[in-house]
Amino acid sequence: MTYDIAAIRARFPALAAGTAHFDGPGGTQTPAPVIEAIADALAAPLSNRGHETAGERNADGIVVAARQAMADLLAADPSGIVFGRSATQLTYDFSRTLSRTWAPGDEVVVTRLDHDANIRPWIQAAERAQVTVRWVDFDPATGELSLDEVRSVLSARTRLVAVTAASNLIGTRPAITEICRLAHERGALAYVDGVHHTAHTLVDVERLGADFFVCSPYKFLGPHHGVLAARPELLETLRPDKLLPSSDRVPERFELGTLPYELLAGTTAAVEFLADLDPAATGSRRQRLATAFAALEAREETLRTRMEKGLSELGGITVHSRAADRTPTLLLTFDDEAHSTVDACRFLARRGVCAPSGSFYALEASRRLGLGDTGGLRLGLAPYSSAEDVDRLLSGLADFLTG
Repeated sequence: MTYDIAAIRARFPALAAGTAHFDGPGGTQTPAPVIEAIADALAAPLSNRGHETAGERNADGIVVAARQAMADLLAADPSGIVFGRSATQLTYDFSRTLSRTWAPGDEVVVTRLDHDANIRPWIQAAERAQVTVRWVDFDPATGELSLDEVRSVLSARTRLVAVTAASNLIGTRPAITEICRLAHERGALAYVDGVHHTAHTLVDVERLGADFFVCSPYKFLGPHHGVLAARPELLETLRPDKLLPSSDRVPERFELGTLPYELLAGTTAAVEFLADLDPAATGSRRQRLATAFAALEAREETLRTRMEKGLSELGGITVHSRAADRTPTLLLTFDDEAHSTVDACRFLARRGVCAPSGSFYALEASRRLGLGDTGGLRLGLAPYSSAEDVDRLLSGLADFLTG
């Protein structure tokens, strides 16, 4: 595939403002087809799902299409796709439901590499159920999460392992397939946070071994809401709190209230946009996605290398993203305490470069790195990132450090 970056960027109205965006890990910019799909859904007749009126049929069609789109993206069963307000909300909902099956003496495992959305819900559920929480650390020198340490905390009483597929702070991609296998050997479930991972790697939930996989379309060019994928037969065993008249079918029993139909239409459009990154690609949508993500990963690797080389040449910068397998997301701090990442963020913003500073809800990871709750400057690539963007970033940082 020839990655036509000019043609891709032309489809993002926000890029016309001239800003170089490195804030993709916090949320990507939106392409025109997604915006149009949202508008079209709202402009057409729309009501609660049904089959009698045009509005009912439109709503039902949008939901069915969105479940299939996310199933294609994640290699999942569309009957196991659950929609929610956010990945955080979905995780809280499932933590409350799953914890009803726990008993004192049981154990759950969380990692310090994770976003707090895949830590705090499980800790709070464990406290209520009087369940023990086991922690898995990562090596701050390498950013790696050790399988040996995972093994050391698992036991016959482990009920759930919560782990990220990719750190939103430093990009580390743990050996998820092996971690899920270890969890299953102990009879535990694996709940995988794929919010950051899904934007950069084509997911296959069955291959990963995730019992639950959660992600957010706004990280991969879509609108703001959350998606969870699980096997329908597993969802059938769970009984969440719900309203009496609402559907008890799977996956509807987990979707509280009326779904945001216009956002689901946008999500379908986002998946289709990704599948069409190579206009010449053929085959099923899943096959086109495979072609697109292979090209996207190769391009992001090239740009990441360009960025890392430029940062090393500037000097006075510590890059905390060091894992052998990682996304194109870099966290950096400055060796000279006179230069803060907050000041760098503001300086770059005045140059039309968006590179945020913080810990980005990955508090445990930031603290493990010795950065407290402050974190660092996070640089993330997205499908619309260009070599010129990277050069503007490096030029801006050079001026900041010498100014």
